[in-house]
Amino acid sequence: MNGHLSPILGSLKDAIILFSAMSFLFYGVGCFTSRHLKKEFVRFGFSAQRALIGLLQICGALGLIGGLWFPPLGIAAASGLSLMMLVGVLVRIKIRDSLLKTIPAIFYSLVNAYLAICAY
Repeated sequence: MNGHLSPILGSLKDAIILFSAMSFLFYGVGCFTSRHLKKEFVRFGFSAQRALIGLLQICGALGLIGGLWFPPLGIAAASGLSLMMLVGVLVRIKIRDSLLKTIPAIFYSLVNAYLAICAY
């Protein structure tokens, strides 16, 4: 890798990690506080698992951040979040959501797969 690009690419990687972590922290907390998300979990057929999923999202977010200092933690967190979002894609397909509603789950699955494979 070009030595001049290394700090820039490192900063971009960290920005992607922090973007994903903040997103999952936001949605994880929302699982406990948002009426809209509570309704969505009913629609998904996962209302009984809403709190567990929210907790896993929060733990995943913290794991992504912790991975900046301990990479195996980041790899595990990114892998788990990617798998969670892949299941989210399958759920949205099962309930016949539009592509527009499915794109965020696809995006976060791919971003976290990238982080698990390449970023840590």
